[in-house]
Parts: sequence; structure tokens; C-alpha cells
Amino acid sequence: MAFLLHQARFFTTVNHLRDLPATPQPEIAFAGRSNAGKSTAINVLCNQKQLAFASKTPGRTQHINYFSVGPADEPVAHVVDLPGYGYAEVPGAAKAHWEALLSTYLQSRAQLRGMILMMDARRPLTELDRRMIEWFAPTGKPIHALLTKCDKLTRQECVNTLRAAQKGFAEYKAAGYQGELSAQLFSSLKRIGLDEAHVLIESWLIPGESSVGVDA
Repeated sequence: MAFLLHQARFFTTVNHLRDLPATPQPEIAFAGRSNAGKSTAINVLCNQKQLAFASKTPGRTQHINYFSVGPADEPVAHVVDLPGYGYAEVPGAAKAHWEALLSTYLQSRAQLRGMILMMDARRPLTELDRRMIEWFAPTGKPIHALLTKCDKLTRQECVNTLRAAQKGFAEYKAAGYQGELSAQLFSSLKRIGLDEAHVLIESWLIPGESSVGVDA
């Protein structure tokens, strides 16, 4: 099956808010803790091997990377790969810069349609994952969690981790979060949940498409 994301290519990289591209196309942000499998998931979703790169030193990549989606002469959207978070080895100044860049981007970027939050299925909703959700919450835009590396779990463990994510999201909804919150199991290695994620992401980028997700 052909998906819009399969027409993705590198567009630009930025390290400061002033350098964010003045493009009108809708954007989907991909966020996740370092080593949660974010770069691999982007590559699989875009049907490419090396579109997104993971740093060999976790926490080192502090840039926002943009990928154009759609025909080369007329892109219709952008996939935005945000820096991975969660490693104490990152120097304090770099961590402060990353937090300011990321939180401001998530809260103020008008083109942003939603956030895909990568969480290791073995450790969903860590403190840092919750911080990302809370940064994004004021926008009222949707968050969809990919519970990555679910192939490393038993079937019952998969059921339990999905329920845990749903319960956590239900707590945010009860606290007044206005946006949609959904989650699904995902494995880049076994290609579990791939079509489901494609349909949901493209429903955000193309108005009128029906979304597919596991609502909390």
C-alpha cells in the first residue's frame, strides 16, 4: 500500500527558533526519549533506511530535523524529528537550550498538527514523557503514542502496557486536557502497527481522512 509518508526527503535542520522555516504546510512532530526507537520508526514509516539518523552518542543530537512529504516539486507537509531526550550526560547548557527550543516549538508552532510520542513499551509514561505531554497540553492538539519495541514483550505484557498508557492518558483527560490522546503498540522490527500509524498520521495531514487509533 502506498502512503504519503513514503514520499519523504530531507528538507532542513535548525538549532534556533529563529531558523524555523517559514513554510505554510502542516507539520507532524515526532518526539521520544533517547533510545526509544524514534529514528528507526521514522525510517520505517517513511519506507526508507537512512532518512532519520540516530546519534551514536545518545542525547547528542540537539537539532530539529525537517523532512518534506509529498511530491518533490510541491510538498504537502513536513515530518519534524525532534531531539531525543533523557540522558544525564548532556551538559547543562545544552540541556537548557534543548528544553527552551523544544518547549517553545511545541507550544507556539502554528503549523503543528499533532505530536507522535515514542515511548518504549517496556517503560511507558516516564517522568520525561509526561513533561513532553505537559508542554504540549496547552495547545489542545492531539498526541498519539507509539509504544515501540513491543516485539520484546509477551502478548500479555503488550496488553498490560497498552492499558497502562491508556490509563495515564485518561488521567490527563480527567484533568482537563482538551486534545485527543491515543496509543497503540508498535514495532519497527516486526512492522507491528505500521498501517495503523500511517492512517492516523495522514488523517492529521490530510483533512477529511478518518483517523485510526486506540483512544484512551
